[in-house]
Amino acid sequence: MAMNVGAAKGSLKADINVTPLVDVMLVLLIIMMLIAPLLNQDGITLPQAGNSTDKPDTQAQTVVAIDAHGLFYVDTLRVTAEELVPRVRRALLDKNENLVYLKGDTDAKYSAIMDAMDALRKGQVENIALITDPKQTRGGDISRR
Repeated sequence: MAMNVGAAKGSLKADINVTPLVDVMLVLLIIMMLIAPLLNQDGITLPQAGNSTDKPDTQAQTVVAIDAHGLFYVDTLRVTAEELVPRVRRALLDKNENLVYLKGDTDAKYSAIMDAMDALRKGQVENIALITDPKQTRGGDISRR
């Protein structure tokens, strides 16, 4: 334990008190840990399917999302129907995997999802995977068949 014996009476202490700084940083860290998972959600409610497998969530994937209003998003950026294929092709140039994940909201029109798939196939994007949530059983656990 250190003691400040060399300072004259009434002089200013030159040491920095880091305790308030550490407190503020811990509060900011906790806030970021709570907010970060919420930022990743795009507001799309996925349909449930019995044969779903876990999709690895990494930034190296190209994801096309269609919301309930029929709006298209490529990697969380909103695009028009005309910009969909060129944007996806540009996104695939930088990636090793030539696979596009398609997420459609449960309230999205079936025709909007099929139109997106048709447009991607016409644009020579052949590897398309649909993303769904696993079905919940009555006990609350996820069925894995």
